[in-house]
Amino acid sequence: MSEKSIDTFVITGMTCANCSARVEKELNATEGVIKANVNLATEKATVEHELTIDTDQLIQTVEGIGYGAILYDDAHKAQIAKEQSDYEQKMKRQLIISALLTLPMVVGMIFMLVGNHHPFVMFMHKPWVQLLLATPVQFVIGARFYKGAYHSLKTKAPNMDVLVALGTSAAYLLSVYNGFLGGNSSHLYFESSAMIITLILLGKYLEHRAKNKTSDAIRQLMALAGDEAVVIRDGHEQTIAIEEVKLGDRVKIIPGSRIPVDGKIVSGQSIVDESMLTGESVPVEKIVGSQVFGGTVNTTGMFVFEAEKISKETLLSKIIQMVEDAQGSKAPIQSIADKMSTIFVPVVLIIALVTLGVTAWLTKDIERALINSVSVLVIACPCALGLATPTAIMVGTGLGAKNGILIKNGQALETAASIDALIFDKTGTLTKGTPAVTDVIVFSNDYDGLDFLQLASSLESHSEHPLAQAVVKHYQGGLVEVTDFEANVGFGISGKISGQSYVMGNDKWMQAKGFETENFQSVMAPIEALGKTVIYLANEVELVGAIALADEVKTTSVRAVQKLNHAQVATYMLTGDNFATARHIAEQVGIPSDHVQAQVLPEDKATYVTQLQAKERQVAMVGDGINDAPALALADLGIAMGSGTDIAMESADVTIVKGDLNKVSQLIHLSQKTLKKIKQNLFWAFIYNIIGIPFAAIGWLNPIIAGAAMAFSSVCVLLNSLSINHIKLK
Repeated sequence: MSEKSIDTFVITGMTCANCSARVEKELNATEGVIKANVNLATEKATVEHELTIDTDQLIQTVEGIGYGAILYDDAHKAQIAKEQSDYEQKMKRQLIISALLTLPMVVGMIFMLVGNHHPFVMFMHKPWVQLLLATPVQFVIGARFYKGAYHSLKTKAPNMDVLVALGTSAAYLLSVYNGFLGGNSSHLYFESSAMIITLILLGKYLEHRAKNKTSDAIRQLMALAGDEAVVIRDGHEQTIAIEEVKLGDRVKIIPGSRIPVDGKIVSGQSIVDESMLTGESVPVEKIVGSQVFGGTVNTTGMFVFEAEKISKETLLSKIIQMVEDAQGSKAPIQSIADKMSTIFVPVVLIIALVTLGVTAWLTKDIERALINSVSVLVIACPCALGLATPTAIMVGTGLGAKNGILIKNGQALETAASIDALIFDKTGTLTKGTPAVTDVIVFSNDYDGLDFLQLASSLESHSEHPLAQAVVKHYQGGLVEVTDFEANVGFGISGKISGQSYVMGNDKWMQAKGFETENFQSVMAPIEALGKTVIYLANEVELVGAIALADEVKTTSVRAVQKLNHAQVATYMLTGDNFATARHIAEQVGIPSDHVQAQVLPEDKATYVTQLQAKERQVAMVGDGINDAPALALADLGIAMGSGTDIAMESADVTIVKGDLNKVSQLIHLSQKTLKKIKQNLFWAFIYNIIGIPFAAIGWLNPIIAGAAMAFSSVCVLLNSLSINHIKLK
């Protein structure tokens, strides 16, 4: 299998959905490209390609169809920022010049309409005056439309530039004919062609500014990183750039300062505000051994920590990358707009031609027919259609990130809106995941309590399971050597100590090994009835004893399950623990007993997901992202509960940065609201054209009003998307 690479490019010169579709099509047709995705709202292309093709070839492909491409990496970010700033300044400058040249003609037209025949008004209606004012607007400032139209026609994919260029050129040339070549000199449309270009530029400028606001979440996250860090090297404090921090550096943090990178506190203590990463408003107490994360703010004390994650490995960097990836992705609902945009411009051109022919035939007035067709061309530009979905996805995923909900892509955001069945893992999801030993019961007269705990702890010290760690932590004594250690996921462990074989695990594992745990049920049943987990230890001939452990339910779990049940989302729980413990936890949080499955293996969880999906349920799985990986992958939506840097971003569609299950209902709420905004955007983009085109065709909209309506339709869509920021998730 050939090696692959994924690169992101900033694409310049795109004006509508047809532009992004054309760039995407051209990239996907390039030999060596596996998959390309182009996003109009972010103006970026993500290209997965074989290493046989380099980035320069991809850039040349984009430039070959009339657009620009800059590799989006650290080396080019300064260039990208400069070009984007220069582009905005150029657009602003052109808008001002265009408005200054157009305004006198529009003022003269207005005064003429109200019967004012002031010498200035009459002067402004002289054909040569209007020609001098309109020509720079049409062919200098409007050159962008001709250039874009040329490249789009060259690649047989007409876009909005074609519509604007045709419409304004028709109005301009009709004015030239009427003013200088024998037509009706009182019927000039120079102000219409100039005003259309000015209004479209105004709309594009406002659209550009509004699109920048959709990226506010990324910019705010990037601003959290800070610029400098105070490190202690060779006993001396040094202030260095954050990029110069090395692994193992001791970093000093004073009250009120921002933590530059991830690490572990080695001295001191404090209270840290982590709300910018987790969405949690309550500051977190930090002591020696606590993890701290880059971008968070120290509030009170002073401490020193050891740098463990730097540069792109920090939690903040991973969050930024994840949000950028999500904002550049497409939601399934966007396919509607993509399909429409590919046929939209050709259909509009046909409608404009039909309007021209039919109006001329019915009215015998070629001038009126031409103006009506110009109105059709101008009002029908598909800009709003292309922005309807991606802008809402950008704002929605950004708002999620601000609240500690990391959504991997647009598809995940859309899927969350339709979830009606939600499966919870127990340990670490509904519960704190840090069980503690509560009871030690020795069955065999050949062992005392300490012997038993030493054997159990020695075996468990080779396992990474939370229950194993709890046993070792409880004993805190000297361990003995274990040989031939084996772990059987979902059941238990085995090994030899001093030549004798031992097995340790749950009731199911013991019975499989031929040990009758029922003989001790009179002792164990009351313990299991309290929701405690029991693990047994047996040697080659008998059960030696049992250890009971308990895991506390998270304080947020009860409220979270209540919210989901109230929202008509059926809740389920799957666990490898015993039935008594599972039922006890389920009863505490409010999950129905018939929705609980106990003593299940990881593959059994995946099977349960498919069983629910077979009943036509939209299933979300909430787990730790590691042991539950098969179920997370099979679910319609996989949600990983994260804690600190151990957030398993790669194993799920959504990651909750901190283990607060209330974020799950917030995710569903955010998804539903975002999807509603997308549907509103698509509705208005479609209805605007459905109503506007017929009105323009029959002459009820003059070209100037049509141009204004088209220009501001995109701005309205963007403002509707930005309103997602006002959704209250708390």
